Amino acid sequence: MNPGTPSGLLLATDSMSPEAITADALRLESLGYDSLWLPDLFGRDVFILAGFILARTTRLRVATGIAHVYARDAVAAAQGARTLAELHGGRFVLGLGVSHPQAAERRGHEWIPPVRKMRAYLEGIAAAPVRSPEPSRAAPVYIAAHGPKLLALAAELADGANTYLMPVEHTRQAREILGPDKDLNVVLPCCLCADPDRARAVGRKALAVYLGLPAYRRQWTRFGFVEDDFEAASDRLVDSLVAWGDEAAIRERIAAQRDAGASHVQILPYNAEPKGALPWKMIEALGPGSD
Repeated sequence: MNPGTPSGLLLATDSMSPEAITADALRLESLGYDSLWLPDLFGRDVFILAGFILARTTRLRVATGIAHVYARDAVAAAQGARTLAELHGGRFVLGLGVSHPQAAERRGHEWIPPVRKMRAYLEGIAAAPVRSPEPSRAAPVYIAAHGPKLLALAAELADGANTYLMPVEHTRQAREILGPDKDLNVVLPCCLCADPDRARAVGRKALAVYLGLPAYRRQWTRFGFVEDDFEAASDRLVDSLVAWGDEAAIRERIAAQRDAGASHVQILPYNAEPKGALPWKMIEALGPGSD
């Protein structure tokens, strides 16, 4: 595979019809994408949605990216992952994350320090008394991990880690902590737009929701960003987190993530067009089938 080719795509589907979800999943599969990653917000249940997509595709892997550990207990997650892997030929991937205190509180839970919460959750999955048939290929378990302690936990108890909205320097450090034998899945926002002002405006708008979250600010600060970068998403911050430009520029950013240690790069498509539909021109141009 071309090092500048993404492995998969992260797609929020809550505003999409079932027919549109099916059509987009089949289109991604036909383009040669390996996986479709689904966020777990406050819309459709991510496990049920994954099963819906898996039932309508034949090769595409479907991942929770990420399933909130405050949304369901460890036994429920183990049951769901095992069932989906069994029923769909091992094409399900379990991505887990603690998310943020606000999300836990909205679900009526007390926030627990992330490493302690995730360790207990992973141990709960491993010990879950699930008695359903064994899948042909067990679902790999990845955890969202940005700080060194969660990355070390991923190396100890999971199949690898997922990272999101992090600069390439973070990928190098994450690989050092994970070691050579664990997967590192990097989500990279991408915008096919060579106009710097327009591309940065798109990136700035998309990043706005994350600028006030302390967990992201702490990580970005480790790589030299300061409060001025966070106030309105500086050009420097946008350029570090979002791959924009022509196809060659975006492929170069994907390749840089792989060179830094990413096992897989999932693109998060940002659309520079005013209509707001998926940017299929970029998705098709970057697809593995276009190599």
